[in-house]
Formats: sequence, structure tokens, C-alpha cells
Amino acid sequence: MKHRRIPGRRAVMTGAGIAALVAAGVTFQTANASETRSAPEPRLLSALAAGELGSTLRADLGADAAGLYYDARSRNLVVNVLDEAAVETVESAGARARLVRNSLAELTGARATLKEDATVPGTAWVTDPTTNKVVVTADRTVSAAEWARLTEVVEGLGGKAELRRTKGEFKPFVAGGDAITGGTGRCSLGFNVVKGGEPYFLTAGHCTESISTWSDSSGAEIGTNETSSFPGDDYGLVKYTAGADHPSEVNLYNGSAQAITGAAEATVGMKVTRSGSTTRVHDGTVTGLDATVNYGNGDIVNGLVQTDVCAEPGDSGGSLFAGANAIGLTSGGSGDCASGGETFFQPVTEALSATGTRIG
Repeated sequence: MKHRRIPGRRAVMTGAGIAALVAAGVTFQTANASETRSAPEPRLLSALAAGELGSTLRADLGADAAGLYYDARSRNLVVNVLDEAAVETVESAGARARLVRNSLAELTGARATLKEDATVPGTAWVTDPTTNKVVVTADRTVSAAEWARLTEVVEGLGGKAELRRTKGEFKPFVAGGDAITGGTGRCSLGFNVVKGGEPYFLTAGHCTESISTWSDSSGAEIGTNETSSFPGDDYGLVKYTAGADHPSEVNLYNGSAQAITGAAEATVGMKVTRSGSTTRVHDGTVTGLDATVNYGNGDIVNGLVQTDVCAEPGDSGGSLFAGANAIGLTSGGSGDCASGGETFFQPVTEALSATGTRIG
């Protein structure tokens, strides 16, 4: 049995989905027939439904999956694959298949090389499924010598990476929703959560690393730190000490609030909204997952959600959400809400799991 493939790639039939087809007696056609077949129309999906389908297909395809993203315009899930057998599996599940050259294993190897040879303050890198490359971004603090070093490393990775420059500066947005203060610092509350039947809230770890007791905008104490994780991760858990109500919602700064009933994983292409105490509410799109950001001074954070939503100092810890689902906690980024920029978020699902809390 022959399959059309990208040069250097072995056509392999893997995964539970393929196994089920084989068990059912389905016979794949030759490469020529495959090239002329009509692909089924992909399903119209919401971003959350696309994320769920993507998780299933990742498990079915195994090593043949090379990343995925949500096309908000067509409302399709796009799955990067390495051979024709995987194309048929993706299309039969209702997604759109896209043949690419780089496997996730190769892109992970490229990230390992960057970590070893190009750990420079003021840089970020993320695996971008839309380009099938690791995109390395350097901010304005990266010197000419450091840029030359980055260029050499990225060029050595061939078509697995590309280098970009941003005009801003990557930094945690120190200084969700409502403002929370402590000492001389100000951050934003992310999401109200419950642990053991008692109320807590999540915010950024770089906030809880420097502040231990929190007050609201009127100066009344509301909570003390329970858990803090930064760098590496960027989440903090604060236990409420005040007896006020703690609704599971996000301030929309227009006299209304968005109820939050659960948490979800981000998907590239997902439309999201951020609420923070400095710049209030802004919308945008998820542009990358599992991002690594080097804020300098040894503060390197991994596994972040990358977006094109703007944010500024004081928005740290604030809420990133999609409808009624919590997605992330504002970590940092570059730019501002006048000129734009990129912002990174700690995934909420990881913070909930690590702290033993739930949305509530």
C-alpha cells in the first residue's frame, strides 16, 4: 500500500482512529486515487468544540499529529499532519488536514536547542502551528551582539524556526478583573475559586511572590497568600479573609459581569477576552501555546498561552476568558493598549490542578 508523503517522511498508519478503520475492513486506495478523491466538508465548530476534537485527534494520530489550530473565519479545526493516511483520519473526523514538513518532535528538538544555545533575556519562543515552525521573538532590549547570536542559532535550525523582532519589552505586568493591592504594588484578581468549601482567588505568581497580604481598591484587606509559583509557572493562590460575597464572574467594566462556570484549554485561533484593572476589557486571539518567555533576571516562565490581546502594568493576574470559560491569568508581554503588542497568560487549568481548586 502506497501513500503520498512529504520527502523524508515515512507513511505510517497509527492511532485508535486508524485502527478502527482497519478493523472495519476499510481499504485505503493508492496514492494516485488518494490525490483525486474528494475531501469531505469539514464540520463547523466553535473554538471550544474544536479544542475537544483536537484532543481526540492528537490521541488518535500520535506522532503523525504536527499541531493544530482553529480557523475562526471558516469555523474549522485545522490539523497539521505528516502523511496521507493521517489526512484521511483527520478528514473523516470532520477537521481540515494540512500536510506539513516538521513533526512536533523536530520542533520540540528545536526548542531544546534554543534553550541550550539561545537563552537571552528579552526573548520568547513558541511553537506556531500556522507556520509549522518555532517562532523566536526578541524585544528591544536584545543587543546587536545577542541578535547576531540568535540569528546564528535560528539559521542553524533550518526551516524549523524563524526570528522576529518586537518594538516593545517583555516584562511581567506588575503594578481579571478588579484591582488588588499590597504595599506599593497593584495587580488584578483573576478568578474566584473554591478549595475545601472555602473561597480563594487566583492571580499571577509574580504578584504573590512580592506581595503576601492583599486589599481591595478601597484599602480593605481581603486575603493572604496560600500558594505562589514563579518563575517556571506564573500563578498564585490567595485565601479570602474578608466575609464579602465571592461570585464566580469577571468584571466587564460596563456595569455588568461575565459569569464563569468552568475552565478550558486554549486553542490557537480561539477568540478571547481579557479583563484587568489598568486597561479594563480587551479582545483578541490566541496565537500560540506552550510559549517560553525570558523576562530577564533569571525569570523564565514556560507553558504560557500567547495572544495578541494588549495589556499594561497593573493588569497582571487578570482574567483571560472565552464566554463562560476561564482560560488564563495575565503574566506579561510587550507593548501597550495604544500601540498593541503580545501578551502571555498562565493556563488556568494548570493552576487549578496544581492548587487543588475549582472554579466557583
